Amino acid sequence: MLFSAACERNKAPILAVLREWLPPGARVLEIGSGSGQHARFFCQQIAGLHWQCSERPEAWANLAEALAAAAPGVLAPGATLAAPIALDVRQVKPWPGGAYDAVFTANTCHIMPEAALAPLLAGSRRALRPGGRLLLYGPFHDDGVPTAASNAAFDAHLRSLDPAMGVRDAVRLQGQARQLGFEPVADIAMPANNRILMFTTTA
Repeated sequence: MLFSAACERNKAPILAVLREWLPPGARVLEIGSGSGQHARFFCQQIAGLHWQCSERPEAWANLAEALAAAAPGVLAPGATLAAPIALDVRQVKPWPGGAYDAVFTANTCHIMPEAALAPLLAGSRRALRPGGRLLLYGPFHDDGVPTAASNAAFDAHLRSLDPAMGVRDAVRLQGQARQLGFEPVADIAMPANNRILMFTTTA
């Protein structure tokens, strides 16, 4: 069964942010759910939360198997964990539209090719209701400058594995997001030199 040690380490700090920023009864679309650990944990902790997992088509079966093998346990009152959907952020058609209060993704921006970031932002914009929020969790540079030595080393490691991967630049992402109908609302420091970049949809 899939298991992410990183998810286990960061789930509690992310939960604190979600509790502060999500509206009651929030509908959330997660991009790149991986093992489904975040989805299960958050639905166990936040009453009324509706969480929609998604994963790339080639990895969807692994996510579905992981969710089925690890029962979600007792969910918080009114919370629901929907069956996962297959979603390639670069494709327009599979994106669900307009119904979500938030789109959340963790540790995916540095794994996907940089060319996929604009489609990620554009698809998230279409999936969100007016005033909805996009939350990007992970390590980020600022204006090309690493914010920590560990992030610089991680970036070099990723690029040695695949030149298309790498730690992304928060300033550039914020500029791209503005062009696609988002406004940055928060840049939250997280443990281990990670951050949550948060955006809201504009009119």
